[in-house]
Amino acid sequence: MTTEYSGSGDVNRSLELLWNLRERPTRGPKPGLTLDRIVTAAIEIADAEGLEALSMRKVATKLDVGTMSLYRYIPGKNELLDLMLDRVSEAPPEIAESPSLGWRELLEMAAREHWQLCLEHPWYPFVDQSRPLLGPNGLAGLEYVLTHLRSGTRLSDPEMLMVLSLVFNFVESAARAHLGEKRAEEHSGVSTEEFWATQEPILTKAMESGRYPTMAGLSEDTFSWTHEQYFEFGLARLLDGLQAYIEGLDEGASPS
Repeated sequence: MTTEYSGSGDVNRSLELLWNLRERPTRGPKPGLTLDRIVTAAIEIADAEGLEALSMRKVATKLDVGTMSLYRYIPGKNELLDLMLDRVSEAPPEIAESPSLGWRELLEMAAREHWQLCLEHPWYPFVDQSRPLLGPNGLAGLEYVLTHLRSGTRLSDPEMLMVLSLVFNFVESAARAHLGEKRAEEHSGVSTEEFWATQEPILTKAMESGRYPTMAGLSEDTFSWTHEQYFEFGLARLLDGLQAYIEGLDEGASPS
């Protein structure tokens, strides 16, 4: 799978489109074509077939227009991806309607919503967003969470951003593992159970060799957990650690 990168196109044009800073074209071969329809069509294609299947030609075909007509609205696929990322990052109503949440409840809700976003748009966690472009949706969500962290904790500004990075990086990593396993099954035609069953005879001999006594002594249910259980366990432990740190700040402990 080819890695896609946010902010890899014309950054100025992406920002103009994200923030509606340029007038839309008034002429074109297809009345009713809008940037909103283009982004919606692109997301639908990526959701169904993956980013590797997305192209300007495919979007145009879905919209029943000529490919060149799209370029009157958007420079190309890279800038389109920036708009797609911001569109699906729209803050969920549960967060917007919960102004009284404590910092832990807020982060837990935000993490669960982000997990759901990754599952609903399985291309999303595979985009390298190490250089993100902040559009109106992304910035609104960031503003909301930072407001609650600032009012509910003694975290410094850099710490607040690091906390958010910890939580969302964990969620996206867990989602990539989950979705990657599903993609491997689809591409290979071999289920995860069949994959491990193929290795079982060799691994059994390896365990019986005496060279791996700790591994050989593991219980039969050691590897029976699901990706959803991993997400729940990891999120809880991550929040536990943050809670210990934040409570230490409240008690006047010096950050280590």
